[in-house]
Amino acid sequence: MDSEPQPLAVPYAGREDNQAVPRGAAHTEGRSTDRPTHTPRDARNGDHQSRPGALPPAPGRLSRVLGRPAVPVLLAVVLVVVSWQVAVDGPLLGLDRWARSAVRETRHELHSALLNHLGKALSDLGGGAVAVPVLFLGGAVAAWRDRLAGVSRWWLPGAVAVLTAGLIPLLVVPAKAWFARPGPFGLPLAADQWGWYPSGHTATATLAYGVAALLLARTAGPRSRRRLAEGAALLSAGVGLGLVWSDYHWLLDVVASWCLGGLVLLALARWLPARRRPGGPGSPTGR
Repeated sequence: MDSEPQPLAVPYAGREDNQAVPRGAAHTEGRSTDRPTHTPRDARNGDHQSRPGALPPAPGRLSRVLGRPAVPVLLAVVLVVVSWQVAVDGPLLGLDRWARSAVRETRHELHSALLNHLGKALSDLGGGAVAVPVLFLGGAVAAWRDRLAGVSRWWLPGAVAVLTAGLIPLLVVPAKAWFARPGPFGLPLAADQWGWYPSGHTATATLAYGVAALLLARTAGPRSRRRLAEGAALLSAGVGLGLVWSDYHWLLDVVASWCLGGLVLLALARWLPARRRPGGPGSPTGR
């Protein structure tokens, strides 16, 4: 009979955080030290030394933060490259000829009067007679909402709308006159013609509908802001595609105006101040 005293079976030992820690031969077999199977919370290593146990930053959020400056840079690079190719009649203009040929073949194969009328109708949405009144209406509605909300500078949306309407020809007309690019039909420019590059209808649609949506978005909720942005983008895209489908403009004319309008919209979005009540410091009134 073995008289050697046997160790008492202590299955668990207490911890400061009142959680049981398993102990014993079965639990510690194969381990170099008699420590718990899990690492205590205060001993974990996270992504910050001052925040033990913190998770690493989400990749999606980080990519969105890093991607923001890339948008205006990309628009500016595309605009500069396309303008350079138009000025020197470079090889990139082959894309225009390919796109025009593909559209003409598709239009001939479909032979759809409905699509042809739709293309012309979309092109007309980029005219000043349609787009500029929408711009003024958006600025007026935004100013009226700001006035009702007690915003001190309630007149700002209306002023921005008027300035945008004056900015559009200042951006487009000198560029048309300088590049003097013939249209898709290849006819030489007349003495009273400015040229086709960049597309005036596309620039008008992008800026007029985009600025109207931007001004209204300052007075709307998140869901309405998203719908306004999507609506403005669809109108701008529709006008550009309608111009190419109807053979009114080269594809690169439209792409350049999209880039130009996008740069102006991004700059305006950063410049516009937040809506604030006159008596409340730092109290936005946007819903």
